[in-house]
Amino acid sequence: MTDATNIAQDLVTGRWRSQILHAGVKLGIVDHLETQSHPATAVAAALSLNPENTYRLMRALASIGILDEGAQGVFSLTSAGQFFLSSHPNSMRGVCLWEEGLPMYAAWKHLPEIVRDGGDDGFKREYNCAVFDMITSDAEVGALFNSAMTSYSQVETAQVLAALSELDVSQVRQVCDIGGGRGHLLCHFLQAHPHINGIVFELPETLADPHDLLAGQMDLGDRCRYTAGNMFEQAPNADAYFLKHVLHDWNDEECIGILKNAHAASHPGARIWIAEYVVPGPDTPDFAKLFDIHMMSVLTGKERTEAEYIDLLDGSGWPHVKTWCQPQGSMSVVEGVRAA
Repeated sequence: MTDATNIAQDLVTGRWRSQILHAGVKLGIVDHLETQSHPATAVAAALSLNPENTYRLMRALASIGILDEGAQGVFSLTSAGQFFLSSHPNSMRGVCLWEEGLPMYAAWKHLPEIVRDGGDDGFKREYNCAVFDMITSDAEVGALFNSAMTSYSQVETAQVLAALSELDVSQVRQVCDIGGGRGHLLCHFLQAHPHINGIVFELPETLADPHDLLAGQMDLGDRCRYTAGNMFEQAPNADAYFLKHVLHDWNDEECIGILKNAHAASHPGARIWIAEYVVPGPDTPDFAKLFDIHMMSVLTGKERTEAEYIDLLDGSGWPHVKTWCQPQGSMSVVEGVRAA
């Protein structure tokens, strides 16, 4: 086949690959191969799986680069496959289970009608509720979502810190991470800046289990506290605010409301750091342009250009100062400062 034919075929069958990966992760096959190689028959026996179909799935996982198949059907993990181990420090396991699980899969099927008719939120079209309502009400879905957000954070925290490596924070004493989850970004930021204290501002459900919160695990309990609340209603007082992967979930009106609440809680000269995948120009293929369709399919938000983020800042009293970039891709930090 020609290169163009191969590309076209790979695009058409792309979901096969991600679903094969999802099955291998969900069934525990990837984790079972963490420490040593095994034949497919042994994996099937250990995980109570059908032996013939287990071999066929593992053969397919080898075909997409997650496993290596050796002699006599013995399989081992590749370096790419290791990223889907539960124990990997930058594990993508949670992302795989969430993005390729049934709720997200079902939401995406509404993309053609969304594009044809306008609007967004395929998840609500499918389930008659917003995704965050299901995350709150269904413990299993909530656990998958939280695991995925942790997986994303393990990669993105390093990118955000790299982008802000030259940022002068000598006058900053307290940082609030709005929608900061379990504190992954903020805790690593505090580690890098020992003179700063922090607040993770999150919904009560996210903070319900103290064992999940990272400040204690990272010995930062005296410098980082967790505050429950709703970012659409209020924000704590701070010298600076993080919003990482928050604004892309929401439409412009909702984003301006979040930014205005932080503005109302802060003082002149306070700073805000919006960490997102910023959409580049029309000549640049980029992950942000694909992620934007995901937002269209499952929520009311979108990925934005730098100019669109600047408009949100200007519309909420945070004039743009600078956009901080890093070399690993389109994750950037758009900085604003509170006007008097």
